Amino acid sequence: MTASLSVNERPVPARARPFHKAARRQPAWMKLVVGRDMSPTEPEWQAMVDALWEGDEPMDRLVDWMFAGNPREARVLMERAINEGIASVPEAPAALRDFFAIIEREPEWLDRKLLEEGVSFIHRTGLAGPYVLRDFALMGGYLLSGFNKALILTGALNKSAAQRIAETGKWWIDCTEHGGMERFGDGFKSTFHVRMVHAMVRRHLPKNPEWDNAKDGLPVNQIDMVATYLAFGPVMLVGMRALGIPVLPHDSKAVMHLWKYVGWLMGVQEKWLVDDERAGLVRLYQTYMTQSRPDWTSKELGVALSKEPFGRTLPEWEKWPLLHELRLKSIYQQHLSVTSLFFGKGQRRQLGLPEKVYPWFPLLTAGPRFVNYSVKSLFPGMRERLETEGRAEQVRALSSMFGKKEHGIIKPGENHPAHIREAAK
Repeated sequence: MTASLSVNERPVPARARPFHKAARRQPAWMKLVVGRDMSPTEPEWQAMVDALWEGDEPMDRLVDWMFAGNPREARVLMERAINEGIASVPEAPAALRDFFAIIEREPEWLDRKLLEEGVSFIHRTGLAGPYVLRDFALMGGYLLSGFNKALILTGALNKSAAQRIAETGKWWIDCTEHGGMERFGDGFKSTFHVRMVHAMVRRHLPKNPEWDNAKDGLPVNQIDMVATYLAFGPVMLVGMRALGIPVLPHDSKAVMHLWKYVGWLMGVQEKWLVDDERAGLVRLYQTYMTQSRPDWTSKELGVALSKEPFGRTLPEWEKWPLLHELRLKSIYQQHLSVTSLFFGKGQRRQLGLPEKVYPWFPLLTAGPRFVNYSVKSLFPGMRERLETEGRAEQVRALSSMFGKKEHGIIKPGENHPAHIREAAK
């Protein structure tokens, strides 16, 4: 079984900053904004260091069961359970029944109405949401080289950047559909499959001689999952405001609740989940104290992501090849411009991006976006139209990334053993 080490066996992974560096106090204005000093206390720091060795025990047990016998037969049972419910699998072994007993029982704190209000807000943001998640959250994540190493060693980098972004975007679209996080919604089922792939990475990657647990901790550990889940909540909300979307307190609460449930279903332990944006920003900052510094992988991934637009297909422009190429170049420049709003020259250099880029696109569009969103949000009919049109823009953007390929979610990379790739199909 892919068990975590006991507390006494856990060294502090080299990627984590020592407590005396992690605990440096932040400026007073930052404390005023979030309500406390963002630096971790010693117990908080120790809990995070311990969590670098912790995976997702329920899913890890399920994947261990899958590979203990015939993985293909196990997947048939798992697919029937996720698509039809565990009650449809009377022959299910204990490992399968135990896992679905957890995810089919809603947590007591779940508020379905609030969750759906978070979905509605995300729809109304239109392309601002994808811009923030791509050019701020994802690009910024590449500055944390510990994340990148798992991508490289599992072979995920063998895919094109467009495919990687599209697969993640498909999962995001599934999770942010109305009803998507219901028991048989696409978001619920997609999250189950992504969670399973994470467990396969934890099972496989420590066997790779290039992976060093003493340096990086367990692959896809609890802290890395926490940082990922928070990118879709507080990071997105901060970026929304920068792009001109007014975020009311209730909007913030609803979005945080949506991603709290997604995070829970993804395998993040309840003690790491947060209810509000301020608590999320504090927790996110503290997870950065355990992250690796930028390295060559940051540059390789940053450059690949920046050039991703050139791999898109825009059906409405395909008739005119020259115009199609010019449109892709303009999208490339727009994304670089958004990135320059959030990252300085030094960080862009670490990501391999041009240094002489200016945030002209967000500066030109923030004002009109604010007015359009604010006015239409005041009237029910216009509000519904804003939501419908915004969602259509998000879906079109995803389709342009997939082009003519089948829309699918994250799968194991090419460096996973063949039996793992086969079992994930």
